[in-house]
Amino acid sequence: MDNYLLFTLIATITILSPGPGVLLTLTNSIRFGFTGAVGGIVGIAVGTFVVAGISATSVGVILSTSALAFTLMKYIGAAYLIYLGIKLWRSPLAQMDASKKSVANIQLQFLEGLTLQLTNPKAIFFFMSIFPQFVDFSASGYASQFLILVVTYSSLNLLVHFLYAFVAKSARTWLSTPKGGRIVNRAGGGVFVLFGLGLASASK
Repeated sequence: MDNYLLFTLIATITILSPGPGVLLTLTNSIRFGFTGAVGGIVGIAVGTFVVAGISATSVGVILSTSALAFTLMKYIGAAYLIYLGIKLWRSPLAQMDASKKSVANIQLQFLEGLTLQLTNPKAIFFFMSIFPQFVDFSASGYASQFLILVVTYSSLNLLVHFLYAFVAKSARTWLSTPKGGRIVNRAGGGVFVLFGLGLASASK
């Protein structure tokens, strides 16, 4: 495997960059606390692992060569982002009580994080363009090299998003007031919608 440390640096910077996944982690942490964001974070990491695996198979090739497949995935992903935005915009203000940290919420957030990654075709193209540059195809064990990169990227996803959740928790008290709650819901919902519109207008 070539330049593993360089891959780790690029992956970390990419994950740190603001995007739908980071926004989901921040809003979950602010609204429900650190533990309330865990479900979404794990969902994002699992989705990342699955998407990375897809990018190494014929499914990734189909998405990269078929305009119809790409367009379908693009609009599904955009619609889901817009749905999340509208849902957050219309959500009731978060309350500072333990009931918000229920198992049902964690399960729902896991599915939201998972779906967020699985419906983003751009993630597949990222893996298809970045991963091959760090794999030595002339050596045996191509699959094991790819697996190491996938596990590394997914693990970094967990670490970075946990860091975001921990930082966001410090602002939770003020942002969970009526005024702060409205800011979280309106700003977060609006940004999700913008992400969705941006994905809908994107090309390969």
